[in-house]
Amino acid sequence: MTASPNDQPEVPPLPRYLQLLWGLDDVRRGPKPAFTIRDIGRAAVSVADAQGWEAASMKAIATELGVTTMSLYRYVDSKDDLLAVMLDEAFGRPSPDLTGSGDWRERLTSWSQAIAAVLVSRPWVVSMPMHRPPVTPNVLAWTDAGIRCFADTALSTQERFSSLLLVDGFIRNHVRQSDQLGALGAGKAEASGEPYEESLARLVRPETYPALWSALQGGMDSNDDDFFAEELTYGLEVLLDGLAQRIEGTRGRG
Repeated sequence: MTASPNDQPEVPPLPRYLQLLWGLDDVRRGPKPAFTIRDIGRAAVSVADAQGWEAASMKAIATELGVTTMSLYRYVDSKDDLLAVMLDEAFGRPSPDLTGSGDWRERLTSWSQAIAAVLVSRPWVVSMPMHRPPVTPNVLAWTDAGIRCFADTALSTQERFSSLLLVDGFIRNHVRQSDQLGALGAGKAEASGEPYEESLARLVRPETYPALWSALQGGMDSNDDDFFAEELTYGLEVLLDGLAQRIEGTRGRG
């Protein structure tokens, strides 16, 4: 039997958790559910805020909600699904006017600072495993807001996505690194142990580390009152300077 040209491969249904998050699930008759997919997300975030994302197990979430573990499987099929719901809840919805004014650089700076604020408030987010790109409503709202930053540029669609990925990756890595160093917030750098510069001064010699030695002699910035904010600002400026050059080079595109 020959297949019809109009035959299309069957598209698998969306996972249950996505149907629920996007409001695509069929309305079913019967008693109103005791909790929603968003309740699961809020409970998971509450556990993660207190104990880290690793503690957000099905059992822990069920205990937080006061329900049985098996009842959660009506909403999520796996731990990965649960993490996706938790991530969407952790980010929340971006402000509607987040990228509503200024040029592309001002808008992208506002977006970056807002993303950084979310991650600083919940640094466990950057240590979560990510096995697939998230396609949940809140996370995609942040992506949409980021892409809109480039609305008045001639960057191609792929260039806009790639530029946003570059900036987002820097912010996530900076949050992760700062958290690991205990420097996530004002006054937290060098909270314990000998200051970095003092350790270098005691260990570095010109014959073994000439570049470091020269830098030390020239004097390093030892103002670590807010390591995170200062390095975030510097890193963003460098990235945005580079993007400015790329955007300038696209002028005149049809």
